[in-house]
Amino acid sequence: MLFNSIDFVLFLPVFFAAYWLVQPLKLKWQNLIVLTFSYLFYSWWDIRFTSLIILSTIIDYAVGLQLQRTNTPSTRKLLLGISMAANLGMLGFFKYYNFFVDSFADAFSYFGMEFSGSTLDIVLPVGISFYTFQTMSYTIDVYRRQLEPTRDFIAFAAFVSFFPQLVAGPIERASNLLPQMLKRRYFDYAKSTEGIRLILWGLFKKIAISDALAPSVNHIFENYGSMSAGTLVLGAVFFAFQIYGDFSGYSDIARGLAKLLGFELMLNFNLPYFSRNIAEFWRRWHISLSTWFRDYLYIPLGGSRVDKNKAIRNVFIVFLVSGFWHGANWTFLAWGGIHAMLFIPSFIIGTNRKHLSEHKPVTAWMMAPADFGKVLLTFAWVCIAWIFFRAPSIGIAGDYIYQIFTFSGGDVLSLNPYDNQPFGFEVVLLILFVFIEYGMSIQKINLYSSRVWARTCVDVALILAIILSIPIDSAQSFIYFQF
Repeated sequence: MLFNSIDFVLFLPVFFAAYWLVQPLKLKWQNLIVLTFSYLFYSWWDIRFTSLIILSTIIDYAVGLQLQRTNTPSTRKLLLGISMAANLGMLGFFKYYNFFVDSFADAFSYFGMEFSGSTLDIVLPVGISFYTFQTMSYTIDVYRRQLEPTRDFIAFAAFVSFFPQLVAGPIERASNLLPQMLKRRYFDYAKSTEGIRLILWGLFKKIAISDALAPSVNHIFENYGSMSAGTLVLGAVFFAFQIYGDFSGYSDIARGLAKLLGFELMLNFNLPYFSRNIAEFWRRWHISLSTWFRDYLYIPLGGSRVDKNKAIRNVFIVFLVSGFWHGANWTFLAWGGIHAMLFIPSFIIGTNRKHLSEHKPVTAWMMAPADFGKVLLTFAWVCIAWIFFRAPSIGIAGDYIYQIFTFSGGDVLSLNPYDNQPFGFEVVLLILFVFIEYGMSIQKINLYSSRVWARTCVDVALILAIILSIPIDSAQSFIYFQF
């Protein structure tokens, strides 16, 4: 079920009414409503995949209780291993089985040998990368004695399957979301109003920005061989904002829906394209995933506490795993590797720890030339990496970039039209969007102004933009559903 679909428009009011009608009863009834509707929401794609969430929930709930009952190190490690094997085993089978079979076959054929392994017709369960990481964080935190396991199975199952962020994040930690499941929630008008505005802003980014750019992005990447360098650059920029509008839009909608229910989810994006270096970009982009890998992979590997060479190794591992987390394709590994190579120089000289505050690059409309240059350079590198992320193969990504820098597709300044229409609308749309985001980054534009007339104007403008941008045929899926 998509947030931007008619199905969800009908689903949400029914859930919302049931959720708040049972509020005067015991807390378990409210959590049971969350759990029931979350399973219904997920089953809308394929009811068979709901069994995977249930299985993961049962395993980690039981492991958590057993970890509390024993202090024997070997037993605790065994219990943690069971949880990791179950969760990563399901993720690996459904997401990476065919990738490894094909890769082995290619490697053997390269040396003139044959590999007889056969691929399977496997459908990737929606959001499996998100909810497996979410439930694993619970088991790991209990194992580390950083979190007390819960005996409330309904609350735990609702935490694992919480539908606003179930299929595309943010990846919530048990330490943040689970305690909220164990407390009674009361309707808060101010929080609900803020939630509705977050939902509108998220829908605007998804429908009016991301979906509006998608046809042009598809056209440019599918016909890159006949495109000029200028058009290819434009395609990379368009994709950067397409995936940002799509993914951050989903996160905003998820956070808004959670507020309607009395929950607070973590901020997952913080204006990443105004970053001044790659390290800052990763403190602003997909924050729930980058902090997950920091706490559960980078630090256990030794982090930066080890010698420099091992620390650089740890950085590479984290970025490569992050790339592989996104999908079973060498392009995602290349994307992660590029970010690692961009990050390492900053890590070596120590500038990766700059800009740790609220990530506000400027405080006035006129950006300092040095900051402006850093933002542009960082964005350019990010766009080059996005080409690998979007391309179907490393070879095509390499050809795409080669054509940009050799101008082999024609005049660098020419822009090839899309269906005999110039890209003017998309360019104007992006300029307006960047202007708004820039104003938000320096706190000169407030979409949630305290003045009633200003809030009303913003709300009406967003609603009109969303309605005018809704596709006639069908709702467009979110890009990160495939991960």
